[in-house]
Amino acid sequence: MATKIRLARGGSKKRPHYSIVLSDSRMPRDGRFLEKLGTYDPMLSKDDENRVKMNLDRVKELLALGAQPTDRVARFLESAGVLAKKARNNPNAAKPGKAMAERAAKKAARAEAPADAE
Repeated sequence: MATKIRLARGGSKKRPHYSIVLSDSRMPRDGRFLEKLGTYDPMLSKDDENRVKMNLDRVKELLALGAQPTDRVARFLESAGVLAKKARNNPNAAKPGKAMAERAAKKAARAEAPADAE
């Protein structure tokens, strides 16, 4: 059975609260889980110690047994020092969108027009 350490959403509309759970990878996101490992409250400030709470000893055991963390949980574990930091590369993040690229092209054309008139 492939197990994942992932977030299960709870809370009300526009007030999310997540449980960090161990579940079978075939189960739905908020469905049946094997064990609750902690909580994540995104409504708290980033420097609040209660934002992410985890049973790190149990998480380490599960990782040794082959459980796979999701991307978001892996980031939590990296910040806690359990996993090594992974280099991430998103080259498209710095590229402007379609509308911004058009605006930049128009601005460059206007900047060249007065220079040509002289």
